[in-house]
Amino acid sequence: MTRETWATRTGFILAAAGSAVGLGNIWRFPWMTAQNGGSAFLAVYLLVVLGVGVPGLLGEFVIGRRARRNPMGALRDLSGSRRWAAVGAVSAVTGVALLSFYSVVGGWILRYLFVSLVGPLTGGAAYLGAPGPYFETISFGYEAAAFHLLFLAITGGIVLGGVRRGIELGTKVMVPAVLVLLVGMAAWVVTQPGAGAGYRFFLGFDLATLRANFFSVLGPAAGQALFTLSVGAGTMVTYASYLGEDRSLPFDGSVIALLNTGVGVLAGLVVFPLLFSQGVDPGTGGPGALFVGIAGAFAALPGGGLLAVVFFGVVTLAALSSSISMLEIPVAVLVDEGGWSRRAAVGVLLALVALTGTVTALRPPLFDFVAGTLVDLLLTGGLLAFLLFAGWVLGRDAVDEYVAGAGPIATRLATPWLFAVGVVIPIFLVFTLLTTAGVDARVGFWPTVGVAVAAVAVVLVGLRRRATA
Repeated sequence: MTRETWATRTGFILAAAGSAVGLGNIWRFPWMTAQNGGSAFLAVYLLVVLGVGVPGLLGEFVIGRRARRNPMGALRDLSGSRRWAAVGAVSAVTGVALLSFYSVVGGWILRYLFVSLVGPLTGGAAYLGAPGPYFETISFGYEAAAFHLLFLAITGGIVLGGVRRGIELGTKVMVPAVLVLLVGMAAWVVTQPGAGAGYRFFLGFDLATLRANFFSVLGPAAGQALFTLSVGAGTMVTYASYLGEDRSLPFDGSVIALLNTGVGVLAGLVVFPLLFSQGVDPGTGGPGALFVGIAGAFAALPGGGLLAVVFFGVVTLAALSSSISMLEIPVAVLVDEGGWSRRAAVGVLLALVALTGTVTALRPPLFDFVAGTLVDLLLTGGLLAFLLFAGWVLGRDAVDEYVAGAGPIATRLATPWLFAVGVVIPIFLVFTLLTTAGVDARVGFWPTVGVAVAAVAVVLVGLRRRATA
């Protein structure tokens, strides 16, 4: 069976950016920012994206293009080890876990878009009158499960079309549309009275707040960076495996990270000024903040019904651009490793996620666990595994793949990059997990650093022993 490849470089970049440009930027980023200090969170988030996200993205690219396989096959073929194959197989589990909550949120988006579209025929969108009670009514239950299934069916239809006719074609439309519509809305929000307070909250750099809250913000910022960049799940390994020629991975990775971060900042430039202009506290509502806060703002604005259609249309496109990448991970595993047809793989996985997503739609505590703790652990653990593999199993081969097609500046950074992905970033990720668990509060900062260094050192010694055995 001939393996599919991207038709164009632009298609690959937009598909990979589309995986990152999703609800993580438009739904999760604003409320995470609001609950973690506004501009202080933004500053830490940008540092993590630059120092961890981009090198991690390149680590996954190197593995995928080197092997031309899905995460499970890539780690097995490049290492010759069934143990690494099992580690790669976890990516398929991560994709299913991500979709199990993501499709529920996608269902919320579809419902709000549908209600906004029929609003003129029903005397106004139902959520405009009482945004909070409306969201509480529709967020979980059998109707939420039904919209989850609809969102999942649309996702499956795009993935069924394959790499070129499905994923690449879809993201070539969706990603530019999201950018154009967000820019338009950001330009419009500038004209709203009181918007300046939103800009100050989001962009006003406060060094004192950052110093006082750095470590409490670090965990959420790191989790958000990994989630929005789609690293740790094997998405970028899978997408890079469809590259059919040598291209500059550092350049492509930088463009993708820039697009992703730009959309997150654009979303903030729309959401926060809009909320402040209507006197809505951005720190309330948690996961429902986008729906409750934004819906309340639209209710108070002239022409709010039309604006709601545009806004939820943007969010729908962004959500789909990410959900297709989540489904593609386990699809690629079944197609490559099991010899399944794409149609059979998509059908079986849709049935599985239909079941798991329905359960999360019916059980709010399970939704919170999957969307928070489980996904954070899987993404962080996955990225740790990919980086250690690139740094210590591939080693110099990773450098060779990194420099293939790269320019002179990127080539000079190859060795520092290898050290970063093999040592520095793994220590940072373990440290972040420990601080999130509150270890630093119990034993202190430097002992926590020491535990992180020791943990990574133990793993590296084990990797070296296996390599020399």
